[in-house]
Order: sequence, then structure tokens, then C-alpha cells
Amino acid sequence: MIGKRHLIEILLAWSLLFPSVAIARDQRAHAAPQVGVGAQYDTTHVYVAPEEVDKFVASFLSTFGGQSTKQVVATVTPTPSSTTSQLLQTPVGTVSLFGFKTPIPYPFGAERTGYLVTDLDQAINAARDAGADVLVAAFPDPIGRDAVIQWPGGVNMQLYWHTTKPSYAEFETIPENRVYVSPERADAFTRSFLQFSHGKVVSDDQHAPGVEIGRAKDTYRRIHIESVFGKMTVLVTDGHLPYPFGRELTGYEVRDLQGTLSKAKASGATVLVEPYTTTSDGRSEAMLQFPGGYIAEIHTAAPK
Repeated sequence: MIGKRHLIEILLAWSLLFPSVAIARDQRAHAAPQVGVGAQYDTTHVYVAPEEVDKFVASFLSTFGGQSTKQVVATVTPTPSSTTSQLLQTPVGTVSLFGFKTPIPYPFGAERTGYLVTDLDQAINAARDAGADVLVAAFPDPIGRDAVIQWPGGVNMQLYWHTTKPSYAEFETIPENRVYVSPERADAFTRSFLQFSHGKVVSDDQHAPGVEIGRAKDTYRRIHIESVFGKMTVLVTDGHLPYPFGRELTGYEVRDLQGTLSKAKASGATVLVEPYTTTSDGRSEAMLQFPGGYIAEIHTAAPK
């Protein structure tokens, strides 16, 4: 018969050998309220200079399709500021676009994404309980309320709630939030986000091909997560990243990679990383930079 102490030692050994198992077990032990709405309500926050806004909009929509909401000028921070603001809605992902006419108040500009939640106060409490820090306490904006949080590993995100409930069409393909963290904080980040999002680890590859981070001769750890907030790829690295890896915020899945690249180049975008095929995911990937400086990964998924 296995003694209690021996059983604990076995479980501890398993957690060291299989980090994702430990993460999943920890997640189940700390249930949190479900505050997510859907991936189509999650946006990438893009900041460009005011004179680059129209160029970015034209290039981004020419590349991926879709449309823009009417551009407005508003204060979207809790302290005085002024920015143009509009939403670019495409079949493969949504962008909240800001062209600040004033200096950008801290810490805005460093948040990667905005996640719509059912109840902002409940979501802030759930994030805090899961290990997040609240960088910007809840504040009103012209159409609702917002807050900025930071996950273990230094990953900033905005949570938002709308006074009038929005209704957006689902994506044709769900974009992935691409998060770079250190080996020391990867498990803490993953545990916290899983607890908050009610998500699951789809894969945890300890030896993903380094070509995915610009280091073809090396390997690194890659974690794929899925939740009501959509897809997330956690890239665990030592920070020795050749440009532009680590600068992209979002990965967009497209049906025709070469066709999308052609549209991008024709509309003023630059291909920073030419297409390559990964050996573990089996997908083809490339990296683009749009007018205004926004960098994005695009990929075509492997056939199933």
C-alpha cells in the first residue's frame, strides 16, 4: 500500500515532469466565475501616430477584409487625453485602433488586448483572485467601463464592459493572442490565466522548433491555450529574440497565406519574415508590418 507521504512525493514528481498536468490540476482546485463573452469581442489594441491612422486602416482591411466603425475623437483614459478611436472588424480578428493627439498616459499603450466581460467588477475580482495585478482601477469611458490588469510575467490586458450590449458576428477563424514570458513565470502566468478564463491547455510542447522564434537551431517551450476568450499561444523564451519576434501581439489564421501576403504588400505592408513551415504544428507562418508600425503574425493551419 502506498503511504500518504509517498503519494505526495509521486504527485510532486509528476508536477515537475509534466507542468501542464500540474497547471490543469491547480486550475480545477480554484474555480472562478465565468466572465468571458466570446472571442469576437476581444480586440488587439493598436496605437499608431495620427497621421498614420488612415494608411493603417486601408492596409489592414485590404489584407484581411472587413470594415471599420466610424472614427471618433474621444478620451479613453481616466486622465485627460485625446485620441481618434475606431474598431476594425475583419473575419479573422478585430483591432481597437488609437491615434493619440496628446501624449499617451501611463500605462496605456502597453496593454495588448481588450477583453469584453459580462461584469467588470466581478471580472476584476476574478483576475485579482487568479494572481493578476490591477494596474488601472475601473474607470468610465464614453461607452462603458474599463480597467487594465497585469498577469504574472508582465502581460498587460484591458478588461472592458459596454453600457449597451454589443452584438458581433463570430470570426471565420479565431486569432491567437501571442504572449512571450520567461521560463521562471510561464507556469504562474498559465495557471492564473486558466483560472480566470476557465480555459484549457491544448498542447504544451517542451521542444517546439526554434524557427518559430527566429532561432532555427534551437528549441523552446510553446503552450497553446483555448478559452471563451479565444486562442492564446504562450511562447516561453530566454528573451534572446531576433527582430521582429516578440514584437507581434496577435496571430491571424488565414485560408490562403500567399494570397494574403500579396494583398498586404499591395496595400503598403512589409513582409518582415518570409513564410516557413513548422515541424510540430505543421502550419505555415509569416510576419507582417503594417503602416504605422503594427506587427502581426499570420499563418495557415495544417490540414486536418
